[in-house]
Amino acid sequence: MSAFQAADPAYAERVAESFARQSAMSTIGARLVAVRPGEVEIELPHGPAICQQHGFVHAGIVSTALDSACGYAASSLMPADAGVLTIEFKVNLLAPARGPVIRMTGRVVKAGRTISVVEGQAVQAHPRDPAQTQVVATMTATVMTISGREDVRG
Repeated sequence: MSAFQAADPAYAERVAESFARQSAMSTIGARLVAVRPGEVEIELPHGPAICQQHGFVHAGIVSTALDSACGYAASSLMPADAGVLTIEFKVNLLAPARGPVIRMTGRVVKAGRTISVVEGQAVQAHPRDPAQTQVVATMTATVMTISGREDVRG
């Protein structure tokens, strides 16, 4: 259960609509799988088009999907006419991302009127025990609310 209340009753539809317009996510094969107030989950299937030379999902791709999960988590709490832009993030890469699916979760820690802090986590099935999970990467992101701009909305 989320500790946050969405400002927009249609937040989930707005986030899904925005995600569908984000060509970067479709390019890497990411799917939006859950939207709750202050929390978003994205799944990224492992595939050769997004891997580095050793066959692991490239760190830049993991970071990209985590950034989207964090941004959309913050966006879920914003008014309908507002958008968000990431202004800073830090990623810790903890294990090779080998899949078969990596689940990115973004959770708002502090929702502000202008600046929000969001934590992200990328998790996959553990390579030696698929019944267990393994954290692949973590992210701390600072996200800014943008209002009054037609080019940055929902």
